[in-house]
Amino acid sequence: MPRANSLAESWTAEPVGRIAAPLREQVISALRQAILDFHLKPGQRLVERELVEQLGVSRTTVREALRELTSEGLVTVVPQKGAIVATPTLEDAVDLYEVRAALESLVVTRFVERASDQQVARLQAAVERFHDATIRTADIRQILQAKDLFYAVLIEGAASSALQQLLEGIQARVQILRATSLSEEGRTFAAVRELRAVVDAVAQRDAPLAARLTAEHIRAAAETALLHMRAGE
Repeated sequence: MPRANSLAESWTAEPVGRIAAPLREQVISALRQAILDFHLKPGQRLVERELVEQLGVSRTTVREALRELTSEGLVTVVPQKGAIVATPTLEDAVDLYEVRAALESLVVTRFVERASDQQVARLQAAVERFHDATIRTADIRQILQAKDLFYAVLIEGAASSALQQLLEGIQARVQILRATSLSEEGRTFAAVRELRAVVDAVAQRDAPLAARLTAEHIRAAAETALLHMRAGE
């Protein structure tokens, strides 16, 4: 039987080591995805012993994985408590949103400059799939996954491995903030309107307008998430 408050109560993982990827990378990937999917929630303790038992790997491998996720900002090590799933502070959240606004504006600019007409059409379709998801379900994980499809097309069209790496890192760190923002009543529909405006500017190949609208979209999301955080203080 799982122990009280154990990881097994919130996350069931298959033992790793059955595929070609290095064991350490498999553990990092499994833990990262569990955090991004909210199976492992902000503030939850990551007990080495339980991770060893659940993943079927050595304590050394678990420690290496936790160090990597700490460097990514997804895990925090707290004195006397150990590793926990990171929860952004208000100050961190403000900075992360500003970085995200600047970075995504640059990604959109590169998309306008480099994307094909077919990729523009796929970006439009991705926004409509996001809209469909907001109508079909209230499950925030499904809504986030639908919005992530928009970003997948965006980064593909921007054709920059450097920007892709940076954006994926930021997106991972603000996942809990994104969920908080999109969970607020009416925010998903506002997000659809904002993204449609961005895509309209992209279709017109108006990079400055698309970049400005992207920054406004991110700051609108930030306002909702930060208001929620301040209310909880």
